[in-house]
Amino acid sequence: MRHLATYDARDSAPTIVTADLILTVDEDAPRAEAMLTAGGRILAVGTVGQVQAEAERAGLDPVRADFPGATIVPGFIDAHAHPLMFGQLFTWVDVNPEKAGSIPEIVALMREGAKRLPAGVPLRGYGYEQRNLAERRHPTRFELDEIATDREVYVMNASGHGGVVNTFTLEKYGITRDIPNPEGGEFFRDADGELTGELSDAACNVLTGLHGVKIGHHGPNFHLGDEPAEHQRQLDIAQREFLSAGVTALGDAQVSKRELAAYLAMADRGELNVRVSMYFLSHLLDHVLDLGLTGPFGNAFLSVAGIKLYADGTLGGWTAYFPEGYVGDPCRRGQLYHEPAEYAGLVAKAHAAGLQTATHAQSPTAIAMVVDAVEQVLADRPDPDARHRIEHCGLPAPEDIRRMARLGIRPVNQTQHYYNWGEGVEQAIGTPGERFNPLGEFVEAGVPVTISSDAPVAEPRPLEAIQAAVTRVTRRGHKLGPDSLRISAEEALRGHTLEGAVSLGRENELGSLVAGKRADFVVLGDNPLAVDGDAIADIPVLATWVDGSERFRADAR
Repeated sequence: MRHLATYDARDSAPTIVTADLILTVDEDAPRAEAMLTAGGRILAVGTVGQVQAEAERAGLDPVRADFPGATIVPGFIDAHAHPLMFGQLFTWVDVNPEKAGSIPEIVALMREGAKRLPAGVPLRGYGYEQRNLAERRHPTRFELDEIATDREVYVMNASGHGGVVNTFTLEKYGITRDIPNPEGGEFFRDADGELTGELSDAACNVLTGLHGVKIGHHGPNFHLGDEPAEHQRQLDIAQREFLSAGVTALGDAQVSKRELAAYLAMADRGELNVRVSMYFLSHLLDHVLDLGLTGPFGNAFLSVAGIKLYADGTLGGWTAYFPEGYVGDPCRRGQLYHEPAEYAGLVAKAHAAGLQTATHAQSPTAIAMVVDAVEQVLADRPDPDARHRIEHCGLPAPEDIRRMARLGIRPVNQTQHYYNWGEGVEQAIGTPGERFNPLGEFVEAGVPVTISSDAPVAEPRPLEAIQAAVTRVTRRGHKLGPDSLRISAEEALRGHTLEGAVSLGRENELGSLVAGKRADFVVLGDNPLAVDGDAIADIPVLATWVDGSERFRADAR
């Protein structure tokens, strides 16, 4: 059984923590056997004798927390996630490939979900990946009509960038075959021009009703509303999941007023146990500037990090921008969210105010547009530590990787994307898809690697993400690309700890276990640097500590 730890006086007491091995992710002293913590900070790292001596010198009488047979690593940092959406999906019907291998199976699961809801309440599902279905396509509105014709039905694609609705939903919101596609989205049609029920990105705005978050071509709309109390419950569920996987800090990569309100309410109650750095969506850029949120703002658990932008769509949903069309469907080209000049203007405005940008970009064309914009703003206003980010950065051209190294651009990758559906990228765009998330090329070029989950697109399982980076073997046993794209376990661990902290601008307090930093660490059942690469994901998380307090433990019973 896994549960959040209860708190007692021990939690805030000075503590000597020991394990068989402590992997500090500190180049000067990479291994230790003990730490001294107090007041939420690490006071000393070294041998048991050394930290005991430091405790005596400081006049402390520490308690002990011994983990024989275990390995301790820094708290994992998930630099790109969507926590509230992740928690929200726990209340939706799960139709992932392990549960539904065909459209009739999706329909059956959704029908069962409808029985648990009051009449008229929208029914939502999540997790299908069309290439994993027996039919090798998206469901249609007519198939969802078999679930219900008297309530909204929405099944979200695993990419999060769209899905399918039933006819009732289209009619409720006045969506007809003659409606133009919104900027940054699409209402898909069949060969006769009839709506299929599939929609992507900005077209999902129809689902939020009159009072939802409207973000247009500034990003896909994940922001389906619930009552504030329900959002609090969802966020608490998500927080528990992150802690149980060893995640102690994260970057929320799509913050709107919905997310901000939920975080503030939780922080006000003192119930925020995972550190959150917020990236506001680009449609809020002027509001952020008007409020002056351009410097350090917040506290150790909730802070503002920067601005999130979108360059193109997603590979999983085939909305990433390939102007010559997809190999798997030449009629699909995906989309750019902004024209290059408009996008460059947004980056320039944020950069001029000292704000870090984090831009979603997957295709070579979209990534090049981001690199071009950053190159220009750095030429106009040099900043050697701007740390502009490219989220996902799935298929960068080799020359753009070299430019990223020169400009200090930080890709933030999700290796679980290719672990879960790497074969689908090859099916979508052909042989170039085997380079998806080319971490080995980043290391070779001197570009730092940051690994994250993109939860709920993938579950926050850092050890699974590290294994995928080391092996590049998918869930179905397919090896994606040559060995040159792999990285070492040491590089992958660093990518999910210290480099995550650097990407969030928090490396002075997080990401490695050294004196003076926050006492955030994870107790593992084995050493991820010593086991075979294909066994890393199986290592159990025994405990997660934040600020020197145990926030999660696994009960062997």
